[in-house]
Amino acid sequence: MAVDSLLLSFFLPILLSFSPALSTNSEGNALSALRSRLSDPTNVLQSWDPTLVNPCTWFHVTCDSNNHVLRLDLGNSNISGSLGPELGQLKHLQYLELYKNNIVGKIPKELGNLGKLISMDLYGNKLQGKIPESFANLKSLRFLRLNDNKLTGSIPRELTTLSDLKVFDISNNDLCGTIPIDGPFGIFPMESFANNNRLNGPELKGLVAYDFGC
Repeated sequence: MAVDSLLLSFFLPILLSFSPALSTNSEGNALSALRSRLSDPTNVLQSWDPTLVNPCTWFHVTCDSNNHVLRLDLGNSNISGSLGPELGQLKHLQYLELYKNNIVGKIPKELGNLGKLISMDLYGNKLQGKIPESFANLKSLRFLRLNDNKLTGSIPRELTTLSDLKVFDISNNDLCGTIPIDGPFGIFPMESFANNNRLNGPELKGLVAYDFGC
């Protein structure tokens, strides 16, 4: 028993010392998976070397002092492709900036795992499908801009629980139903919902279903 305790006391600090590296390596794996999904004709992702210990030296990636990824800045980068569930592994991410590219496909529901996210800018792409209900888990979110895509379906009512949300823009999509009035939705200007031909509102509670017209 004394030998076991001695070995444990020796190896435990070593194992713990590797935990940040293991965490950041998983973040590097997630970003490498993203890169594999993207076409990059102007080589903005050229520095993304998956053989490095962590992605903190890559261009367009910002980390904290513990080598956790805080920002992904790839707005207006002439990239195309799709987003995958791996992005949900970036647990420390605060800013996801992928605006004004040619990203297609659905928004992964796994983005709802990014509990520390403050800003998500996916506007100006060709994203399709519904706004994930899982976004209701993003309790730190202040800025959500999904405008100028090809999104369909209704506005998830779960988003009314995002009390810190200050900016919400879904204009120029193909959304339907009614516009919520609860929570932060009471302060968003109507321009945030413009040019969705099947979107009605603000909703009149109790008089019509929120997904009326979908």
